[in-house]
Amino acid sequence: MTKSTAPLSTVKNETSKAVSGSGMDRKVDTSTNPVKKWLITISFILLSAFTVYIIFGKSVGKVLSVDNTRIAISTVTSGVFEDFIPIRGRVTPAKTVFLDAIEGGRVERILVEDGTSLIAGDLIVELSNASLQLSVLGNETRVAEQLNNMRSIELNLEQNRLQHKRNIVDINYQIKMLTRQVDREKSLIKTGAIMQSKYDDTFDTLQWYKSRLALTKESQQSDARMQGEQLAFLKDTSTRLETNLGISRQNLENMNVRAPVAGKLSGFNVEVGQSIARGERLGQIDTPNDFKLSAFIDEFYLGRVDIGQQASYQNLSHNKNQNFTLVISKVYPQVQNGQFEVDFKFLDKQPKGIRRGQTIQVKLTLGDASNAVLIPNGAFFQETGGKWIFVVSPNGDQAIKRNVRLGRRNNQFIEVIEGLELGEQVITSPYSSYKDMQTLKFN
Repeated sequence: MTKSTAPLSTVKNETSKAVSGSGMDRKVDTSTNPVKKWLITISFILLSAFTVYIIFGKSVGKVLSVDNTRIAISTVTSGVFEDFIPIRGRVTPAKTVFLDAIEGGRVERILVEDGTSLIAGDLIVELSNASLQLSVLGNETRVAEQLNNMRSIELNLEQNRLQHKRNIVDINYQIKMLTRQVDREKSLIKTGAIMQSKYDDTFDTLQWYKSRLALTKESQQSDARMQGEQLAFLKDTSTRLETNLGISRQNLENMNVRAPVAGKLSGFNVEVGQSIARGERLGQIDTPNDFKLSAFIDEFYLGRVDIGQQASYQNLSHNKNQNFTLVISKVYPQVQNGQFEVDFKFLDKQPKGIRRGQTIQVKLTLGDASNAVLIPNGAFFQETGGKWIFVVSPNGDQAIKRNVRLGRRNNQFIEVIEGLELGEQVITSPYSSYKDMQTLKFN
């Protein structure tokens, strides 16, 4: 057998072709330069840091450098919180009656001076009013005429009642006489002494009087009923007219101003010849040696102050330590300039020597004493309202704003409800210069 053999050149050509095809599918080296890789990583970190700064930069807020020797730093402590507030009150009369002119007029005579002690009914000042006097005289005349007319009507009604009674008496008499005559004539007719017509006339007259008697009695009953109603109305009208007349006379009497209650006259400043308008304030009468205390309290405590709460006053005069108890007698809910007013009255006894217009310091108890976390009361509360505070960092080089919740407060301490721990330090001085800051750096 003969084996066919390809030429050597042909084999070479096929080999070269296979090699050239494999070159087109050559594997690409994917290795990256290490320097370039580190540059990408660093850029990503910087970009992330910048993003975090942009996002959270506002929460950091503004930073201010302050001199820590010019601020008050206090420590959060634990102790007994006494729930009271100090109040500066003004002594005023316990009861005041205002003296007003019921009717206006001209001052004719002044009988007392300002500051005089009066008893009820004392004459203070006399006024005159010609128009009022003429008006009262005219009312008296009209009322007198109306009363006189009513008296005349009452007299006529009474005369009418009496006339009815007279008529009934006369009719009864006629009936009695005619009844006798009818009886006599009836017996005479049988003997023929009188005519039948005579008897019939007498009998008809008797029947007429009987009918008249019944009608008169019915009229009397009707008139009596109507007269009773009219008399009752006239009496009521007379009473009202007499009352009106009394009011008119009282208005004239009011021209003489008298003390309605006993007390001390104050605010009285009028002169002879002065014209006083109707309802004008002439002065006031204060109860003697009986006082109350009027005070203004911050509106922050409006919801915690009520009638019946007690306060104490310590009197150190004459080298004696005396304690007096007061109680809230009235709360005025109107708030003016951030404050509301209350009235205190003394219990049991009053301090000797106090006078109207004097101011005294009292302590109003709002609640029972209790253990609490405390911080000193400071001016910072006015700016923060107890919602946040600057807390000193542990290393003491700065103070950071922190939200807190504060509760009751007195003139010494503020109760901490949450947000602070014992031993932490806070800034309690005023925040007016840096209340918009987030961090305070200490110099």
